[in-house]
Amino acid sequence: MIRSPFPDVEIPDMSLSNFVLSRAGEFGNRAALIDAPSGRTITYAQLMESVRAVAAGLDQRGFRKGEVFAHYTPNLPEYAVAFHAVATVGGVNTTANPLLTVEEFAGQLRDSGARLLVTVPELVEKATAAARQSGVEEIFVYGEAAGATPFGSLLQGDGEPPDVTIDPANDLVALPYSSGTTGVPKGVMLTHRNLVANMCQCTFEQRWAEWQGDRAIAVLPFFHIYGLVVLMNQPLYCGAGVVTMPRFDLREFLRVIQDYRITVAYVVPPIVLALVKHPMVDEFDLSSLELVHSGAAPLSAELELACAERLGCRVRQGYGLTETSPATHFVPDQLVGPMPGDVGPLVPNTECRIVDVLSGEDAPAGESGELLIRGPQVMKGYLNKPQATADAIDPDGWLHTGDIARIDENGSMRIVDRIKELIKYKGYQIAPAELEALLLTHPAITDAAVIPLPDEEAGEVPKAFVVTDGSITPEAVTGYVAEHVAPYKKVRAVEIIDAIPKAPSGKILRRVLIDRERNAAVPG
Repeated sequence: MIRSPFPDVEIPDMSLSNFVLSRAGEFGNRAALIDAPSGRTITYAQLMESVRAVAAGLDQRGFRKGEVFAHYTPNLPEYAVAFHAVATVGGVNTTANPLLTVEEFAGQLRDSGARLLVTVPELVEKATAAARQSGVEEIFVYGEAAGATPFGSLLQGDGEPPDVTIDPANDLVALPYSSGTTGVPKGVMLTHRNLVANMCQCTFEQRWAEWQGDRAIAVLPFFHIYGLVVLMNQPLYCGAGVVTMPRFDLREFLRVIQDYRITVAYVVPPIVLALVKHPMVDEFDLSSLELVHSGAAPLSAELELACAERLGCRVRQGYGLTETSPATHFVPDQLVGPMPGDVGPLVPNTECRIVDVLSGEDAPAGESGELLIRGPQVMKGYLNKPQATADAIDPDGWLHTGDIARIDENGSMRIVDRIKELIKYKGYQIAPAELEALLLTHPAITDAAVIPLPDEEAGEVPKAFVVTDGSITPEAVTGYVAEHVAPYKKVRAVEIIDAIPKAPSGKILRRVLIDRERNAAVPG
């Protein structure tokens, strides 16, 4: 067992909104949330006032503690208002990807038991269709749209929010959906204490006490745990400004950094890749950037160093899961640079183990194995899925992450890959992420993904899908990999494609490529 090298931090026994907004009065007229496209701004004082007003409005509509409110919107400043108003009255926020189909969203609404939802005019039609298939009673909309109640109406009451008693350790505040380790979407039950604990665990460094002059660019979606906690709630707790973008567009992303003098960018590896390789980056003044933090998927040491060199700022990584609220590891300020490719040591109050995938026993020091996590940020469980919860969290409280990791002698961790995505070649295990990182070091390759191909002799062999600038052939790609890896890791097939399919969090959707390959192999 490995413990965090940092001293434990105190975790206050309070509700999430009381914690996040505890200093909002002190920050007053400072900008809390800014809508990048329009410049619309909500100050800290306005945020507090709006949260109280909407909480009172929800109470007047009979929305009670423990009931579920769904968010089906892109990033907007009002997302934080609605989220904390729901939390203030003891409600549960279920956050949904705006790209979900009607059927997918309806499934989440039914599973979560959502009673109310909020969306944007462009999504009202889909939201209405999904609501008809579930128990949703009323649809709110930011702005105006036929068939929906303007969200602004919740701000117009003159009542006070109810006095709700919240048990931080047991009462849920967020219900994001995750595929976990099985691929089936499940509601992740996160308590007030889970999220408060994780923010305390991630803001113990001195830098966070001085974060009030910073601005963070919120391009990662708030429906994802990374965006929800690290980009929406954590900056608001620290007094920073959050500049929201409804969707990622590289030119707009760069313009926002330049025009709003962004100092901190929490991103995912595909954005780092663009920052390293795209010529458009040179058209903008990004000198305000002090820190780029990458998470949600592994980032190679080469890309991390190349990004730091091109932008002239610190670049670091972290690691977490929806099930851990999310952070369990990150590279602290004093160690940014010396450990490229690593996700750093454990955050305070957290323990981990690396266990052999087959035996479940602790792996020898320095060896790879499945990562197990224990700490106050670990979820309460999966909603209505006791067996899935028992499969994920063992009787001793260890969360089985499904990720393969390796820890060095200094306690810093590197993610190797997912258990289910390892390629088994003649008894050897090959990590697709390792080959993808290597492929991206070639100047002609702008993106890459590796999947297993069934092979009668070897069991499985690696196939690479690559996006290129047109100057490299599949044969040259094969040769490049062969020069840099052990013989068993060589890619046996290469296909050049236009784009690598990815989730909004930046994770490669290898399953899409595997299904495509399987369908192509079926005679038809």
